[in-house]
Amino acid sequence: MSGPRTPAEDSTTDVVRWAAFSCVLVPVVLLWYGTSFAGATGTALGLAAVTAVCRLLLRQSERGATRLRQEELHGPSPRRRGRHHRTGTGAHRGGRHTGGNTPVG
Repeated sequence: MSGPRTPAEDSTTDVVRWAAFSCVLVPVVLLWYGTSFAGATGTALGLAAVTAVCRLLLRQSERGATRLRQEELHGPSPRRRGRHHRTGTGAHRGGRHTGGNTPVG
């Protein structure tokens, strides 16, 4: 283990463990009740795929929540300002550009 975990990390780990357990248990129960081996294998593969995607989404959500907490505590990171949050002055600030000192009319 890499140190103390937050409650969110513990609950995510628990969810993934239960899902992995179900990926094994469900096909065994299906075989017990007479389902074909191919059907049970297909079910196991489907459950494993769904579990993997859910785990990926949960981890991504944890990273996003951690990033949001960090921004609330320390402000936005300069490298994450984005397209509409540039700093400084310049010609690319929006509005009409008249073309300099050319007379109008």
